[in-house]
Amino acid sequence: MQNAILKFEQLLNENASYFSEISSEILESRIPGKWSKKEILGHLTDSAIHNLVRFTEINYLQKPYHHRPYNQIDLVNLNQYQQMDIRELTQLWLSVNKQIIRIMKSVDEKALEYEIILSDGAVIDLKFLMTDYVEHLEHHINQIKS
Repeated sequence: MQNAILKFEQLLNENASYFSEISSEILESRIPGKWSKKEILGHLTDSAIHNLVRFTEINYLQKPYHHRPYNQIDLVNLNQYQQMDIRELTQLWLSVNKQIIRIMKSVDEKALEYEIILSDGAVIDLKFLMTDYVEHLEHHINQIKS
């Protein structure tokens, strides 16, 4: 778990100021059927919000925990990330992720084994969900940087 946390912190530290340095033209450019770089950051913000809820709820809700998916496309559109100021969006993304890091650093070893049932019936544990979140974050940051 420690490696995932270190990687997570590194991703935040390396990219928190980077996003606001990208020109609006590049951030907001769209290819039909694809999100802009700014919308990808918005998606990462939605992902952070939902995972923060998951990472905390699993500690007090009945086990096994049932993972609730969310409509990613609708949320990006409803939250109007394309029109949002990049500094404000980056700050929101960063703030929620800093809270996730706090949760990850304080999670009990036993809690990492809590079972999570996905919508397709597959079973994972909290450790997998947390490490997968960091990999998901890295994947999308790489998309923004490309």
